[in-house]
Amino acid sequence: MKLAIVQTKPHKGECERNLALLGDAFAQLAADERNGPPDLVVLPEAALTGYFLEGGVYEAAFPAERMAERMAQTWRAAAGDAPAEIAFGFYENAAGTYYNAAMYLRVEGSEHTITHVHRKLFLPTYGVFDEARFLSRGRSLEAFDTRYGRAAMLICEDAWHAIAPTIAAIKGARMLVVPSASPGRGFSGGGEPENVTHWRSLLRMHAIEHGVFVIYAGLAGFEGGKGMSGSSCVIDPRGECLAAAPLLGAHVVRADIDWEEVDRARARLPLLGDLFAVLPDLAHVV
Repeated sequence: MKLAIVQTKPHKGECERNLALLGDAFAQLAADERNGPPDLVVLPEAALTGYFLEGGVYEAAFPAERMAERMAQTWRAAAGDAPAEIAFGFYENAAGTYYNAAMYLRVEGSEHTITHVHRKLFLPTYGVFDEARFLSRGRSLEAFDTRYGRAAMLICEDAWHAIAPTIAAIKGARMLVVPSASPGRGFSGGGEPENVTHWRSLLRMHAIEHGVFVIYAGLAGFEGGKGMSGSSCVIDPRGECLAAAPLLGAHVVRADIDWEEVDRARARLPLLGDLFAVLPDLAHVV
């Protein structure tokens, strides 16, 4: 599977303007003679609006069907009839209830299908974050079938709770798609923001423990003086980084995904199989 992460740097609250810029990135991907059009494109959390909207989120949120239509139109205008699956974060208006959501969309010719919508489970409301004041939280975590393999989506803080990727893997996910908007904060000994160092360690451990590919798409740019740290990356089931984007700016990252690597990793380190064996006992622990 040919993968592309489009690390966006959106203009705050300007969805149409950001869709036009995304169309330029899609056109570049479609015209890539060396690699060809990607099979899967992954975008960050709040990819088309920016993250720190507070009360402005209500004007920037759309029903999932409308958002799917606009994204599909943008892909077709740039790539013609080339099929693609697109995973992206957006603010969802579900009949007057608002969510931080991520969609997995299939576009093929003149048709498009919403494969899955995940609503963020853990809404950070501390430090610089204030999500729970403006948004409702999701109440389910599901794995779903794609054309290439079974997947699950976790939005930003969802991935910081070890139980979430574990449940996704138990439900059959072989790939975790993680759209994120993570402001840079602190500095590690290597000179990079501490949150980036922590993210890399976290994602690597999820990949190794469950034998899954982890696709992390980080939002970039500055919002209200906060620098979104970008640092998108692709981690294989052995914990190796296949490709990574720099901090801050808009970038495109490409990688090839060999789904058989999941089987090989799980055969070498059968932790998920051990979990299935012990899970009934764990479920009865008081």
